[in-house]
Amino acid sequence: MTNPNQPTNGAAILDDLHACLTRYVILPSPEAVDAVVLWIAASHALPAWAHAPRLVIRAPEKRCGKSRLLDIVEGTCHNPLITVNASPAAVYRAIGTDRPPTLLVDEADTIFGNGKAEANEDLRGLLNAGHQRNRAAIRWDSNTHSLEKIPTFAMAALAGIGAMPDTIEDRAVVVRMRRRAPGETVAPYRHRRDSPALRRVAERLTEWLGAHLADLEAAEPAMPVEDRAADTWEPLVAVADLARGTWPQRARIAVTTLTAEADDACNVSTRVRLLADIRTAFTVLGEPTAAPTGDLLTVLNGDPEAPWADSGPTGLTGKKLGDHLREFGIKSDTIRFRVGQAKGYTRDAFTDAWNRYCPATPPEPATGVPVPSVPTSFPQVIPGTDHLPGTDQSVPRTTRAHVPGTHQSVPAHQSVPALSRENEVGTDGTDTPRPRVTDRLA
Repeated sequence: MTNPNQPTNGAAILDDLHACLTRYVILPSPEAVDAVVLWIAASHALPAWAHAPRLVIRAPEKRCGKSRLLDIVEGTCHNPLITVNASPAAVYRAIGTDRPPTLLVDEADTIFGNGKAEANEDLRGLLNAGHQRNRAAIRWDSNTHSLEKIPTFAMAALAGIGAMPDTIEDRAVVVRMRRRAPGETVAPYRHRRDSPALRRVAERLTEWLGAHLADLEAAEPAMPVEDRAADTWEPLVAVADLARGTWPQRARIAVTTLTAEADDACNVSTRVRLLADIRTAFTVLGEPTAAPTGDLLTVLNGDPEAPWADSGPTGLTGKKLGDHLREFGIKSDTIRFRVGQAKGYTRDAFTDAWNRYCPATPPEPATGVPVPSVPTSFPQVIPGTDHLPGTDQSVPRTTRAHVPGTHQSVPAHQSVPALSRENEVGTDGTDTPRPRVTDRLA
């Protein structure tokens, strides 16, 4: 029996939970193990939190250990409620208590995968709203002829193959499982035999954290991330700071590592991806002060690794491009180029959106001149042009300018003319300055 006068060693409890996880499951990294340990612990202190982080356990294929990890989470989290399929109404009723259960959804890909997210919009909305306290669902009760407010705030974990909806992953600690390699072994898990030991760890977590709910509610831990990521990870870091030992440092390393993995996985919206790709398109076109819509579409649809060519029968169109950009306050205009008037976009129109939504990464020191890859889906070689080796792109057969300090040369005249001398939309000036020589082509 625990001595009430003896302080509980929170770090030791987290260490024991860590040992349970690594006994039965191999996670992709030490940081992922620490993140899951802290998420499980945070579920036992839900009354202290302003945000309830989601845990997304995803894998590229079957037999990667995601369901086994969910078994261990079920055995050690607060009041688990596990399901493989549930109606939104049932989930609302289960959550609508003062101490809601921890919702665990296995095979979540059958709910949200393969275009099924729209059919389960109510459940996705519930999971999104329940990330923050005081975001009740409102329903009309026809029996009492009154509005009913249903609480949604609860911890939730989802396991499945592939990505979950981006609005859920944006509110989640995301763990990307992988299949065990040869030589990697774990102990078999049997619910009847092994779950009692897991529940004893859960009881210790409840006792320890339940005695410090006021401290956790008032905690304002220093966070290495900002905005929604900070909201999501703050409960985990607060638990680590309470535990002390090595856990505060390990928690912050887990935060930076897993959030960086999410960024590297391009977990961004379609519109933000489009902004970044348009910036690349301007680079490919030679950094003109403006570019015709058709030229931007050629570059965007010509990138085989981008989603734009699959946007429709002919790829991304000018209308769809305009619809996406209008959300950022960016509009096309009729611009006079050297070849005549055409619809297009000025580069300056994107500057504010680029700085806000996809700031450029500071360049790393380079020993040579970097040569960005060139999309390989341009039209075939046109008579009177030179073929660019290694691509399907052709360039005008014109005088080429040497780039000082390199073995590179580029066409002296770009294929996309710049604005007139005055750089004014719709003007027809003369003496159009030669576009700036770049070092992008070999």
